[in-house]
Amino acid sequence: MSQTATPQAAPPPPPPAPAAAVAAPAPSAVAQAAPSYVDTPALLNRWQLIGMSVAIVFGLVSALVQFVGWQSDGRAADDTDQLLRVQTIKSSLLSADATATNAFLRGGLEDAAQRTAYDKAIESVLRKIAEAADAQPADRDALAELNVKVTKYTTAVAQARDNNRQGFPIGAEYLSGASIDLRADGDALSILDALVKSNQQRAEDAMGGQHPFWLLALGIVALGVLVWLNRELAQRFRRRINKGIAIAAVIVLALTLVTVVGAWIRDSSNDSLREGEFAKAVAEANARTEGNDAKANESLRLIKRGSGTTYEDEWQKSADKVAASGTSALSEWKTYAATHAEIKKLDDDGNWDRARALALGQSVADFDKFADAAEAAADKNGSTAAEDLRSGRSLALILSGLTILLGIAASVFLARGIGERRREFS
Repeated sequence: MSQTATPQAAPPPPPPAPAAAVAAPAPSAVAQAAPSYVDTPALLNRWQLIGMSVAIVFGLVSALVQFVGWQSDGRAADDTDQLLRVQTIKSSLLSADATATNAFLRGGLEDAAQRTAYDKAIESVLRKIAEAADAQPADRDALAELNVKVTKYTTAVAQARDNNRQGFPIGAEYLSGASIDLRADGDALSILDALVKSNQQRAEDAMGGQHPFWLLALGIVALGVLVWLNRELAQRFRRRINKGIAIAAVIVLALTLVTVVGAWIRDSSNDSLREGEFAKAVAEANARTEGNDAKANESLRLIKRGSGTTYEDEWQKSADKVAASGTSALSEWKTYAATHAEIKKLDDDGNWDRARALALGQSVADFDKFADAAEAAADKNGSTAAEDLRSGRSLALILSGLTILLGIAASVFLARGIGERRREFS
């Protein structure tokens, strides 16, 4: 018996494939899409700190630069006074030497007027040394040494006088030896030359103590920062100009203009002084000094009685320096130089007595006119230079203090300006 086969059921269909998962956005994409967060109050505080610091530093540093200029002008005036003081010492010392050597031409007892002139010159030297030591501590050691050298010189001259009064020829040797030692390396005139050089250098350096370009650079930097702050605030708060920052900028700009112009005027004035009255004062003092040196060598030439060619060479060196100095007393010097030329001719021709008489008479009168004119010109120009350097210093000091106050005021206005934006945000 056959059996009927039952059909088998079809296999169930496979389950549907799961839907593709939606890819999650990349973290970087989320970060780019999300709005960035800025701590505006903290940013405003930072800007305020930057602005206030710049305004205050601007005021302090500008005031310091002005104060340095104020000090420099004062030092330049003091150094000018010291330079003239030292040059007076040198001129007076050489004047004493010229008077002493001229007096020896008379022989025997000295002329009372010449003795008095010598004593006054030495007294002036010693007094000015003491004054110079008090005025400039940096010169004290050199001046103390100079005082010793001057005492040594006056002692030698006193010995020469004693022998000359007794008619001893050795008196002339003492005198010429004292004059030679006075001019030797490391002796009185060498010390004075070094003091003149150092004080002239100090005075000229101090005259360059004004710095208008530093003040200008400070102002530009400060204004640049304020402009940057205003721009940042304008971009964030849609206000073109911040009132507080604008007022601060006006203060900084005004201070910069005033201080730069003031420093530039002082700097130009100092440059003019350096090339004008100061240079003239130095030239006149140098001319008087060289003139006195020449006059002493004129007398030493005659004291040596025909063997004084060396002293004539020294006279010519000093004469050349006087002629090249540009002294206002050049006409007086030429008159004296003409008299000296006559003395030289008489001595060269063997007419020593007439040369001696001319040296004791006309030559002294002509030289005194030159020395007095050169001294007056040196004093006048030196006083003008020192007074000009000291003029206006009080105003400069007041402006320096005012700069600090206005710098602080600028910082206050800036803080208020940013404070307005802080209130708007809150």
